[in-house]
Amino acid sequence: MTSRGPEKRVRKAPAERRHEIVATAAQVGLVEGLECITLRRVADELGVRPGLVGHYFPAADTLVAEAFTAATMADLDTLLPERPDGSGDDSPRAALRRFFTLMSSTEFDNVSRLWLNARHLSRYRPGLRDHVVAQELLWCTRIEETITAGTASGDFTCADPRAAAVRILVAIDGASAYINTSAGRRGAPIDHLARTVAEAELGLGAGALEAA
Repeated sequence: MTSRGPEKRVRKAPAERRHEIVATAAQVGLVEGLECITLRRVADELGVRPGLVGHYFPAADTLVAEAFTAATMADLDTLLPERPDGSGDDSPRAALRRFFTLMSSTEFDNVSRLWLNARHLSRYRPGLRDHVVAQELLWCTRIEETITAGTASGDFTCADPRAAAVRILVAIDGASAYINTSAGRRGAPIDHLARTVAEAELGLGAGALEAA
């Protein structure tokens, strides 16, 4: 039997290590729930000592909050990429069509579960609540900006893009409330609730934001 000495530890720059810890915690939260994010669990996933994770995050609640933000931010950038200068290949209508198509797919069920999980836990964890509120505002603003651009281009008819964005998010969250109990039995009324609300809010006919 050949003996082997201890493996050489790879030293990473602090910013790189911190990003790695948050990304790992975000994946645990997405797949298993925010309650499963502990310093030991993240350390095990990374193959490091819990003390290293604790060096960057002395309080596990801070890591949970940042993991939530990292996960939901990544999904928002996938679902509805930011275009601060209004550029991009997609028209506002095409961008929302893509957004609702992706949101209604099973691929994004985990992020729906994450939002439901985070809103429940934020009742008891003020730090997480601050992150949830910040992400709610960001998601709402991203949708509002798309609606505003579409109204200016004539794609949509909407007198109050902010109010419309809020109502669309409420529809998304309402459908997501059933994700843990009815995911396998969802039909069109739930799957396409947010899209049909958006079509009504934006002066569009039924099916206008449906995938081609």
